[in-house]
Amino acid sequence: MVRAIVLAAGKGTRMKSARPKVLHELCGRSMLWYVLNALGEAGIDQTLVVTNDEIDESVRASGVRTIVQREQLGTGHAVKIALDVLEGNDGGRVLIAYGDMPLIGTEIFTNVLAALDEKDAPALALVTARMPLPSNFGRIVRKGDNVKRIVEARDADPDELAIDEMNAGIYAYDEAALREAVGALRNDNAQGEYYLTDTVAHLRGKKHRVAPVVAADHRDVLGINDRAELALARKTMNARLCAQHMRDGVTIIDPDTVYLEPELRIGRDTVIYPNTTIGRLSRIGEGSVIGPNARLSNAKIGDRTEVRESVVVDSVAGNDVCIGPFAHLRGKTVLANGVRIGNFVELKNTQMADGAKASHLSYLGDTTVGEDSNIGAGTITANYDGVSKHRTEIGKNVRIGSNSSIVAPRTIGDNALTGAGAVVTKDIAPGERVVGNPARPLPKK
Repeated sequence: MVRAIVLAAGKGTRMKSARPKVLHELCGRSMLWYVLNALGEAGIDQTLVVTNDEIDESVRASGVRTIVQREQLGTGHAVKIALDVLEGNDGGRVLIAYGDMPLIGTEIFTNVLAALDEKDAPALALVTARMPLPSNFGRIVRKGDNVKRIVEARDADPDELAIDEMNAGIYAYDEAALREAVGALRNDNAQGEYYLTDTVAHLRGKKHRVAPVVAADHRDVLGINDRAELALARKTMNARLCAQHMRDGVTIIDPDTVYLEPELRIGRDTVIYPNTTIGRLSRIGEGSVIGPNARLSNAKIGDRTEVRESVVVDSVAGNDVCIGPFAHLRGKTVLANGVRIGNFVELKNTQMADGAKASHLSYLGDTTVGEDSNIGAGTITANYDGVSKHRTEIGKNVRIGSNSSIVAPRTIGDNALTGAGAVVTKDIAPGERVVGNPARPLPKK
């Protein structure tokens, strides 16, 4: 069995925030989310997160097992309290990672675990990285393919400070060796803390091998300590997300001004123009055009649909739909195929059937619009009476004149028509034509 311990109890004071550090987000997900997601993809059997009182409830709410480190007595202490709640597992392995490394990839976890299977069976494999100098990271002092010790920068002599291989803080242990080493840790240092890095010297003293595993890119293992570092990580993550979608057949005109989140689904031959943000599990079909200046959040967009200079939130648009410019869809709005929504139109909890149109300057709230109906410029459905919301039902092939006001709850039958400026306070029968304020039926010829 392979288990993971994620260290996430640090206060993150350099973030200068009321929000705990590992819950700060980049590209729509918390730092901790990225670490846990990479562990899940690496096939870890069980994960335990060491938290503090500030984040414990929110982490547990995501379905992850936690243990609270109430005394901040160092990384070795954090691992010890985690091991105390995990039943022993002969032959098991324990992966240890930090919750503030959002750029970490699954490959790093799988590589460091695989190193435990090398010849001479190391008791510990740890991730290292070649980093630019100068650096405050602990130096890796090697003897061939073995790690002799980790020297903290503040304790390093000039020769050791010249070493560019650093400790990344990701470890894979034989569980029995880890339990024995953690039990032997001492806190006789200036900080009075138990350091996990001291297990290296302990294991070496017991003649165990400690294997280094070099990360391909040092940026993948950088921890985030302040908002400036978070912004750099966000830029890197966004570039990765854009690159992956482009490799999958999506055209992104300017990746530097398109902002994506994980877990999006975007069909091939879709084009995304600059200044566009797409998030919250949005789904976009093939051959669509999104942007410029668009924001999609939990949006489901069909094939060959255009969304230009508009906002679509918690809403659905079918195939061959045109939205914008400057439209706003929200609150469970659903557009069927071939719908046209034009400039300065707002739809809230509104369903429009195939071929329906609202082209200019309208507000439709809690409304159903039938097939091929047309909503004239300046139309509103007055859905709120000061106490409750009410629906408006508009049938098929209806023509709503410009500047009409429809006072809900109302039903307008198929093939009906309202004249410009009509104030509709009563239901309209199928085929009926009404005008005026209040709207009255025109005499039948």
